[in-house]
Amino acid sequence: MRRMIPSLQSLICFEAAAKHKTYTHAAQELSMTQSAVSRQIQQLEEFLNLPLFHRVRHGVELTIAGEQYLKNIKTHLLGLEHSTLDLMSHQGLGGTLKLGVVPTFATRWLLPRLHRFNENYPKITIHLETSTKPFLFSEQIFDAAIYAGTPAQVENWPGTTAHFLMQEEVVAVCSPTLIKKFFPDLIQNEPPSALDLTASQLSQLPLLQQTTRPAIWKEWFDSLGYNAPYAMEGQRHELFSMLAVAATHHLGLALIPQMLIEKELNRGELIIVSLHKLSGSRCYYFVYAEQPHNPIMLKFIEWLEQETATRSISTSDY
Repeated sequence: MRRMIPSLQSLICFEAAAKHKTYTHAAQELSMTQSAVSRQIQQLEEFLNLPLFHRVRHGVELTIAGEQYLKNIKTHLLGLEHSTLDLMSHQGLGGTLKLGVVPTFATRWLLPRLHRFNENYPKITIHLETSTKPFLFSEQIFDAAIYAGTPAQVENWPGTTAHFLMQEEVVAVCSPTLIKKFFPDLIQNEPPSALDLTASQLSQLPLLQQTTRPAIWKEWFDSLGYNAPYAMEGQRHELFSMLAVAATHHLGLALIPQMLIEKELNRGELIIVSLHKLSGSRCYYFVYAEQPHNPIMLKFIEWLEQETATRSISTSDY
């Protein structure tokens, strides 16, 4: 049975014409004649049995159907290009893994360790893209994702399988300067590596909030049995990395997983101000579409499990 797929050449001409809004410039980009581009697009419109462009004074514009079609095929054309480049670069050896990752985990935990995977598997290339939202494997060309979420979120993620990696444990941190400002008697000379302030004391400090977890400070105070009336107030930032920067610049008190701020803690830019840790409902998972494992993915899962089980965070990782 013949697949209902138009020729790749016509799709490439369609994408170029949509980008430039003229057949002439599309032809120049593709090293073709203007008439050849026009003929390819005409064949595509005949295949689809509907117009993709309408002519305007200085060129062409997409129809509503053309806009929708372009949106749907762009990721597939890009995926074909990436797959071809990957195969050419590896000459049929090794391979690639396209991975979606939550941003701060990618920059502060995964990337500093990835050289160890590369040393073990030099023929495998890992491509990373970041997002704070669940990755839709049906719409985005990813082999797998590392995502921080609740068990319920992962269970309700359709068409996927998840491997548990680690639980998220957050600590309260701020800059020594902020402590000196509010509690000058606590820091006389060199700042300590950690303090153990009471919930009442901490409630007097300005709080830094995370946009995606608006109730995290309330959860933290509630876990101590303390009613903090202003637990939902304060500057809001989307990423843990943004919270870390804000905290190091004395803007407030932040709740951040300790594994993501070891550099700031080791340099004394941040200090832990309570021994109480909040084991949140969120965990880190390796998530992939429900399909047979490929050898590359199996190697990466095995390496991730070894890293999370046996490697403690240290300054040598950064």
